[in-house]
This record gives sequence, C-alpha cells and structure tokens, in this order.
Amino acid sequence: MTGPQTAPTRPAPPAHRGLRRFRAPRPQAPERCELCSAVLSEHNHRHLVDTKKRALACACTPCALLFDRPGEGTGQFRTVPDRYLVDAGHTLDDAAWEQLQIPVGVAFFLRNADLDRLVALYPSPAGATESELDPSTWQTVVGASRLAQLLAPDVEALLVRRTEGRIECYLVPVDICYELVGRMRLLWQGFDGGPQARTALADFFTQVARRARPPKEDTRP
Repeated sequence: MTGPQTAPTRPAPPAHRGLRRFRAPRPQAPERCELCSAVLSEHNHRHLVDTKKRALACACTPCALLFDRPGEGTGQFRTVPDRYLVDAGHTLDDAAWEQLQIPVGVAFFLRNADLDRLVALYPSPAGATESELDPSTWQTVVGASRLAQLLAPDVEALLVRRTEGRIECYLVPVDICYELVGRMRLLWQGFDGGPQARTALADFFTQVARRARPPKEDTRP
C-alpha cells in the first residue's frame, strides 16, 4: 500500500505569470536625444539650452553640432560649450563678496539673453535659488573681468566659491552648475549642508580647477 501522494504542482496561469513583470524591477530606459531620439551614451551626450522653456535638453553630438556653428544659436536651442576657464589675474576679496549679497559660499552668474539681464543663483535645499542682483553691483564686482567679457549668454556661467578666506572664480558650462545644484539638494543636511555635502562640493571644485585653463586672446564662445 502506498502512502499519500503529493499532487503535482501546476504551472501558474498565464494571467498570474504576467503579473510578475509588474513586481520585478523594470530596467531603466536609456536616455535619448530630445531632437532625434537617438540613444545617448557617455561619449555621445551633450546639452542644449532651450531658450523658450528656460531648460536644458539632452542631445546627441550630431544634433548639438547643428546649433554650435558660427551664426547659429539665435533660435530656440543653443549648444552648451565644454570650455572651462580661469583668470588668475582677477581676484575677489571679502569686501567684494559682501557686495554680491549671496547668503551661501557658492553662486553662479549667467546672462539671460531674452531678459537682457544678469541672473545670480545659488544652491539650496530647495534647488537653484535666484538672487536679484543689481547690474551696477555685477559690473563693479566681476563685470570688468576677462571672464565676464567672454561669458556666452544662456549657455555659460561664472561659478564663484568663497572658502577659507579665498574666492575662486571660473567660467564653466551652465549645465555643470545645475548638476552641482542637484547634487547639493540630494546631499544637503541641516543648516549648513552637512559634512557629506561639503566633501562633495570640495571634490566638485577640484575637478573644475583641473579642467580650467587661462583665457587666450582668441578665445570665443
């Protein structure tokens, strides 16, 4: 006499099996060019400034080059350059920084072509915070510098940092400024940002300093 037998296991009905794909983590969709929908890679990923939406758009290298030619850049899109400049001959002191009335130690300044005015922004737990800046103050503090004269509207920024009695100033692509804002928003803790945010900020400026080169007389946006 045989003992009790276990009923054979039946496969899950197709409807139940189909639910598994909603429970399992879905693979992340690849980033695509917002103009031609081409898949973007680490080495084929540029940014455009959408001047109508006042936002960044991802683009492949061929599409970015369309808006990086001489005479282009007056329409909706402008290609963000990849140059990093530093002018060792132009320095800012604490008195100059106080005139800017920036409540934190990092800020970036860009020229809004549509509004025909200068905009000052700084990282905060809420993201990029705009500070109203009087044009005469800008001109007095940094407007006469070589970097300010080279600054391309909308697509580049002057990135300024005050630390340990020293003030650094770089001309950089505007997209890295918003990258910094996003990083600080993610890591920010407490009133002053916390040690993790400060370490990330120091590492960020180390990378910028390594890439920055002195401006040349023939440098163009």
